[in-house]
Amino acid sequence: MNYMKTFTAALVAAIQCLVAISAEPGKTDGESRACPLVFINSTFENASPLFWEINKVGEVEVSLMYDHERSSPNRAAGHWHFRVEAPKGSELTLILGNLQNIYNGHKGSPASKNTMSFVSADSRSWQPAQMELLEGDRLKLKLKMLGNSMYVARLEPYRLSDLDKFLQAIRPHPRVTITEIGRTVEGRPLEIVRIGDEDAPRRILLRARAHPWEPGGNWVIEGLARRLLKDDLQSKAYLERYCVFFMPMANKDGVARGWTRFNVLGKDLNRNWDVKSDPHLCPENYALETWIEKQIAAGRRPDFMIDWHNDQGGRVHISRPNIDLKAYLAKMKRFETLLRQHTWFTEGATGGNYRNPGSIGEGLLERYGIHACIHELNANRIAGLDDYPSAKNWKLYGEQLCEVFYRLFEKEKTD
Repeated sequence: MNYMKTFTAALVAAIQCLVAISAEPGKTDGESRACPLVFINSTFENASPLFWEINKVGEVEVSLMYDHERSSPNRAAGHWHFRVEAPKGSELTLILGNLQNIYNGHKGSPASKNTMSFVSADSRSWQPAQMELLEGDRLKLKLKMLGNSMYVARLEPYRLSDLDKFLQAIRPHPRVTITEIGRTVEGRPLEIVRIGDEDAPRRILLRARAHPWEPGGNWVIEGLARRLLKDDLQSKAYLERYCVFFMPMANKDGVARGWTRFNVLGKDLNRNWDVKSDPHLCPENYALETWIEKQIAAGRRPDFMIDWHNDQGGRVHISRPNIDLKAYLAKMKRFETLLRQHTWFTEGATGGNYRNPGSIGEGLLERYGIHACIHELNANRIAGLDDYPSAKNWKLYGEQLCEVFYRLFEKEKTD
């Protein structure tokens, strides 16, 4: 009899416990019940692949997923873009992890004491948010919900839809020509946009978004393009001296998927430029390479090339392969000087015997004689403005570059 009473009491207690748990799904103890998180959505355009869980103290642990390089130990996870759902006015603590990257065979991490994030209630207006560096290459972000959902991103996103909107806006302009030169691995179109007369005295080539996490170059190009398309005397003077070609988004597949570094077949689009591109594994590079060779054959070799990237330093990388570098280094020195005089740029250029074999800057210089460089944009701080990196500030830089290019070719205009 006593046995039956004990068993019945235990059964009732177990049922009550199950009812309590089912009333608050996903919450297993008193501490984790304090977390107001409803859901993290990562299914939209450019959202980063991830998984998440609530730990025992009510923090939301967000684990980013790596993309991997083909036939290499290299891996990368440094892009985050997701939507948090929780009641308006509630507060959350997010812990970002899985940031132990491998770069050129060595361990590295995008996590530092200066690493920034951006937050938005509508995915359009973004505000900077300081993060805290934790042990184990993890980053903490405290988030106050301004609505029932909030977006969190590494930098202000520039998505395929943003590019499509931009191209649609400038396509009708008489100074603009947009040409499809190939397709990505997954079949997305790759464009070259020309602003100005292709027979102008000088030709500039720009490329952005070889690495999907790096939107800065897109904002710079957009600012530059809109300045050149203003109907004023200055823009006409610019385009009498040079025209600009740009490939606005090289790694469209990676951008769409929210990846960090590689294309969908594991190729780094800023590597292997010292050899012929593989049209199967790397059609994005093959398309640009083929276009460049056609331009050279037609007597329109690019005079200057910039490949845009983001990092935590913001420098211009000037490579030094084993060729005659006199004219190249002189132009790059003049370029750096003009950047300091006419833009907010202060970070400087790489000196010494800097090399990055296989990068597009070094490859185009060695193979085609094109004066090319890699221009990093600091993802944490713009020193020259003492401000956060933002779409507004990067577009301003693009506008300022129009004058830089004008003066860069000033002494060469009759060559």
